[in-house]
Amino acid sequence: MKRYQEDFIALAREHNVLKFGEFTLKSGRTSPYFFNAGAFATGAALAALGRYYAQCIVEAGVEFDVLLGPAYKGIPLATATAIALSDHHGRDVPFAYNRKEAKAHGEGGVLVGAPLDGRVLVIDDVMTAGTAVTEVIGLIEQSGARFAGVVIGLDRQERGQGVLSAVQEIELTHGAPVISLIGMSDIIEYVEQDGDLAQDGVLAAMRNYRTKYGVQCTN
Repeated sequence: MKRYQEDFIALAREHNVLKFGEFTLKSGRTSPYFFNAGAFATGAALAALGRYYAQCIVEAGVEFDVLLGPAYKGIPLATATAIALSDHHGRDVPFAYNRKEAKAHGEGGVLVGAPLDGRVLVIDDVMTAGTAVTEVIGLIEQSGARFAGVVIGLDRQERGQGVLSAVQEIELTHGAPVISLIGMSDIIEYVEQDGDLAQDGVLAAMRNYRTKYGVQCTN
């Protein structure tokens, strides 16, 4: 793993964002881990997240003109990433976010911030079914802009209803990359290096879950 990936997992553990145990997901699956980005709830944590997302974007070399943060968790993530790109990489990029409901007064509409022009890169936490991302892709296209890809914190790297993951389905359908800071494989690597977690049976549970639900991927 790269340094920022290790730091991201450590931050997630510190803030109880990444937890191990038995968790029933919306899909009905019993997962040995759970990731809740909403628990990143301090200024220092958000600043660190922005740096990690920015580093991931720079290293991926993805080309874009505007950042878009989907409501709700994507809003602070896109904001922090825009700040980090400016402060640490010398790139001042416009960003926008959407509302769940359109406003009839003020600036109106569902989009707030910079106009969606050119290539739009979406910033979010995780992708489960891909529904939220599909909706914002629609907003991007309605604005006359082009969907450049998505950057997420975690790729669970597991199948949806079919043989593909939500990430793979988005990439296949829209022809744009989904870039993740970490994937389930990185979490497994982290657990392998933590003797206490391995002794608690977390490693075996993670490996079994990947065998049962995992998809083939390069991350």
